Amino acid sequence: MNDLNLQVEELISKKASDFEISKVLKTYFKNYLNSIDTTLETTGGKDFFIKHTKHTDKFLILLYKYILRKNFGSYQPMSTSIPISLIALGSYGREQLCIYSDIDIMILYEDTKGYNLKEIMEEFITLAWDCGLKLGSRVHELKEIAIGVEKDVTIKSSIIESRLIFGSKYLWFGYENVLALIRKTNQKEFVLEKLEEHKQRLLKYPLKMEPNIKEGFGGIRESNMMFWMANILYGTTDTRNLIGKEYAEEEYRKYRQSLEFIFRVRNALHNIARKKQDQVTFDILPDLSTKLGFKNLPRHTKERQCMAKLLSSMHTIHSFSVTMTKKFTRHILFDSKNITKLKDYKYKKNLYIIDGTLYTSFNAKSKTLNSLIKELIDLPSTVMRFDRSYIYYASKSKLPSTQTKELRKNIKALLYKKELYPVIKLIYNAGLFQAILPSTKKIIDQPQFDGYHQHPVDVHSIRTLKFAQYIEDEEIKAVFDSLTHPQQVIVRLVALFHDIGKGRTIDHHIVGEKLFKSMTASFGFDEKYIQLGARLIRYHNMMSYVATHDDIYSQKAILNFTGLVKTKLALKMLYVVSYCDISAVSKTAYNSSISSLLHQLYLQSLPAFEDENLLNESARRVAKQNTIKNLERYKELPNIVKKKIMYISSNQIFLRLKATDILDIAIKAKDVDDYIYKIMNTTHLTIRIIRKVPLNLGFLLGKLEFLNIASMNIFKLYDNKKAFYISFTEKIDDEDLPFIENVIKNSFDMTKTTKLKTPIIKKEDIKINCNHSAYLASMNVVAKDQKGLFAYIAKVFDDFNVEIESAKLHTIKGMARDLFLIEKNGNFCSNQDEIISLLCKEEE
Repeated sequence: MNDLNLQVEELISKKASDFEISKVLKTYFKNYLNSIDTTLETTGGKDFFIKHTKHTDKFLILLYKYILRKNFGSYQPMSTSIPISLIALGSYGREQLCIYSDIDIMILYEDTKGYNLKEIMEEFITLAWDCGLKLGSRVHELKEIAIGVEKDVTIKSSIIESRLIFGSKYLWFGYENVLALIRKTNQKEFVLEKLEEHKQRLLKYPLKMEPNIKEGFGGIRESNMMFWMANILYGTTDTRNLIGKEYAEEEYRKYRQSLEFIFRVRNALHNIARKKQDQVTFDILPDLSTKLGFKNLPRHTKERQCMAKLLSSMHTIHSFSVTMTKKFTRHILFDSKNITKLKDYKYKKNLYIIDGTLYTSFNAKSKTLNSLIKELIDLPSTVMRFDRSYIYYASKSKLPSTQTKELRKNIKALLYKKELYPVIKLIYNAGLFQAILPSTKKIIDQPQFDGYHQHPVDVHSIRTLKFAQYIEDEEIKAVFDSLTHPQQVIVRLVALFHDIGKGRTIDHHIVGEKLFKSMTASFGFDEKYIQLGARLIRYHNMMSYVATHDDIYSQKAILNFTGLVKTKLALKMLYVVSYCDISAVSKTAYNSSISSLLHQLYLQSLPAFEDENLLNESARRVAKQNTIKNLERYKELPNIVKKKIMYISSNQIFLRLKATDILDIAIKAKDVDDYIYKIMNTTHLTIRIIRKVPLNLGFLLGKLEFLNIASMNIFKLYDNKKAFYISFTEKIDDEDLPFIENVIKNSFDMTKTTKLKTPIIKKEDIKINCNHSAYLASMNVVAKDQKGLFAYIAKVFDDFNVEIESAKLHTIKGMARDLFLIEKNGNFCSNQDEIISLLCKEEE
């Protein structure tokens, strides 16, 4: 910086232009940013922030002095005599300035005759921008500050973090007096607004596998939130000053250690991305973990170690910040008129239940873990939430060195509670998960990099339990409600512990089975429920796998599946667990398509536990035909139509659809001379077509390749008529429906073609079975998820006159896993080599 000072002085003496000087300044700052790598290697998170902040201070002061020198020449007064102060705001004010963060400053002035203040301030801002500084500036006259804050309370959080950089100290002292008044003004309104902001931020940035370390759960904003409350309500500029008053030194030390790690992560993110970057993405994680000094170990990669520490740090920051914010603000938000009402809400000494939430004092005396569990067991069923005061109280429980027989007995009783989810969430938030359930040790803060799960293992597990507690799917709820209470308990425990085996080198299904047996045995569960629960954990994702990958109307597939499940009871329980597990992944994971597939698999599997012969395709067709014959509408049909319905070519229509639906299609087909269609667009887009004239399927799917297809069924009816059911994964905008109609109509012009990009499919990823069933061949395709994949396959099939009976399309972890059932008409199996060669194009 000294060399830069001398260089600028020399340029001034030579009467260099503003452009020449700004160019030198810009080059200097750019070189400084490029040299930060070396500084970061030897400097911690907060230490770097301070160094970077001080360096930025000096640079801004240099720019300001140059502007003063330019305007005043040899008659420049002392800087403190000029009624301008440069004030750092926000993270810059807190001395937490990151590499590519905006540099927020306030130019404070007092309008005084005799100075060209406006020109000075404008030239300073322009020069800073010319030098490449990301300056976020606001200009205020001292007398405007209090009025501005009154009009816009959001300014308050920015200016309460003010720090003088340079300029008039007299003006700064006046500003400090105004700040003292601002802190005491409209405190309740400020607190309420900030709490609402905080709530909305967490909804927008929840804890996920690619966390936002600034705005999200456990991020820097949560730390800022606590600081703002401490500053406004206690007048402190350093939260350390509250040690021994509001929290213990050990609590604060853990929080600061976690915050320091987040600071280091943020510095490294900015440095790697060479821009403002606050989200830890999978593609940046390898470089990030290396920058932070993590190294691969035999059991854990550096990426896994890095993410685990990040998740742990974010949990600590969130818990401490949210708890202390609640503790700081409780007095200002509490209405003294409510004191008399507290008697009505009193449950026990120091315990209050208000609108289903349990409250206590932040100063409540801690209990032993066993006493806490007893307290939780006895809680009325109306308690569905726990206030931060109670979470804090629970977190201070005195932990035993080992679990006694009585403690294990009480833990079992706790796990039998009907309202288990709120209690488990409390235990987790209070940091007692491992103390109460030691087998969960490995899943705490355990990352998941599979491209499917959006949450760490512990969060996903608790979310899975939540869906077992609050089942939204009516069909699933009916199955769950049909179970006895002990059986429902096992379902919820399997939902909670289904991934308990993760974090180890052995398959988590096998480890999870063993851990569940060991844990539930130690708690004294009935042996038959232990074995049942263990089997469900062993095969907890088998139902979703079979539903999305296999032909669930195949007798062989059903028998293989039910052979693993063993009993009808286990099937029911696994059906519920599958719903919970998938729903916990994300809002869109459990959609209408997966719901339908699971339900169909459940219905197809039930007969296997009564009589395996009921799974025989011919027997199932005959049974469905007999059901149709008993329908009144069928009896009213002419005999020739009845005969046609009974001789419908497609076996699959009798296996997949209800009798009433089959009859609907058959009757509609009776009067079709060319084609009819129906478009449904409620939860998702579905196209139904019955045609007699040829359908250009490749063209139809090619024009709709911008939509993801979930499934397609093609049923050969009678009189050369076919029914097409094509379902997509999403709903479209209503204004796009005319386009869909137009595409359908054009698809009956066999001369129409559409340009399709040849997808990348490897030969080894295509599996053909010409003996799938007596009537059908099958083709399994695994490939990268690509737009137009299915359309291209359909086009190739069209060219060979191959008849698709049904198609199941499923994408997970960026890979498409598609199953095609193909009619044995002599066109597929005999031409399979040629078809495969056309389908496959190796990746370049």
